Amino acid sequence: MSIFGKIMSAIFGTKADAAPAGGGAVEGGGSSGAAAAPAATVDVAPILDQAVKAKGEKLEWRTSIVDLMKALDIDSSFAARKDLAKELGYIGDSNDSASMNIWLHKQVMAKLAANGGKLPPDIKH
Repeated sequence: MSIFGKIMSAIFGTKADAAPAGGGAVEGGGSSGAAAAPAATVDVAPILDQAVKAKGEKLEWRTSIVDLMKALDIDSSFAARKDLAKELGYIGDSNDSASMNIWLHKQVMAKLAANGGKLPPDIKH
């Protein structure tokens, strides 16, 4: 499973695996098409806030891709973040970790929102 897939599954549950990445690929499939579409939006903040609370440490998932990944028990190493950047189409310098991390956080938030995630108003995507 992709790193972003792991993030989606951790937040949306296993149904995220079935959702087509490009969306709209399943047309006219009757009841099976309805099952692939997200039934409702998922409020991301309570899920991530609970994950942070369970960790028992101060993690700023709203601003940090590293903290978001840590909260979800996903490898947040530099190598893993480089893989995530490659997966999401990052074209900047992957050795500039600060710039890459900012880009990654924005991309992950935008993709969560595009896939039915309801983000808090303080998160810009």
